[in-house]
Amino acid sequence: MSNRRSVARSVLCAVTGALLLTVGTVPTARSADAAAEILPHRAIYKMSLQSARNSSKVSDVRGRMMFEWADACDGWTTEQRFQLRFAYTEGEEMTMNTNYTTWEAKDGLRYRFNVRKLINGEVDDDVRGEATLAKAGGTGSAHFTKPGEQDMALPEGTMFPTAHTLAILDHARAGERFFTRTIFDGADAEGPTEVSTVIGQGGPAKEGAEQPLLRDKTAWPVRMAFFPTQSEASQPEYEMSLRLLQNGVAESMQIDYGDFTVKAVLEKLEVLPKPGC
Repeated sequence: MSNRRSVARSVLCAVTGALLLTVGTVPTARSADAAAEILPHRAIYKMSLQSARNSSKVSDVRGRMMFEWADACDGWTTEQRFQLRFAYTEGEEMTMNTNYTTWEAKDGLRYRFNVRKLINGEVDDDVRGEATLAKAGGTGSAHFTKPGEQDMALPEGTMFPTAHTLAILDHARAGERFFTRTIFDGADAEGPTEVSTVIGQGGPAKEGAEQPLLRDKTAWPVRMAFFPTQSEASQPEYEMSLRLLQNGVAESMQIDYGDFTVKAVLEKLEVLPKPGC
């Protein structure tokens, strides 16, 4: 069952890395422009197995994910809730329920995170902590209070997830197709991840005709490869493709683990109220 748990954990971290995700390492006017267009929203995604190789132990993945991105005046808050069921070729099944919440300062220098995950109804992960950067593009540190007290140094150039999402939008708008950053999201206690990003040509949202909030919005195909910083492996741990809109909404995504791929399709989208600040 330990292998089953590692697969479930990697799905959580992959989706987290994509949905939470400045040109260079300091805030720019372009960063402010990207932030100004962000739509505070709640999105519901249907998740399922897209494909699996003959060698894959995973035979099916099904469930839902709720993602909220809200403006809290001095920062951005996010919440993700997962309800997933994994089926395996041996006939076993596993259910995963997760609640992941974060707060990130708009200057990208402070970050708080809280993750609680249940596997088959039992607590598997309970992670909480906060992190700071000395300056944009500088070094930093993270302090975990759960599952146990732990301090972790963050290398120079580390970014937090929302700043990384804004960076993707910055690069997309400028027509800059390639960049790599070190991202700390707090999804587990294993430390930051190096994310290599490739951005394709922008075009209209595929669901714009059916989703009024996506109408007349530009979407960019984005491909990300995730490399744990503590590993020297030449191949990524997993890769993710998504269509990211100019307002920060992820229209769809696919998470590729090599022997199987999970897809998430947007089912419902609603606007969250902006704060009076």
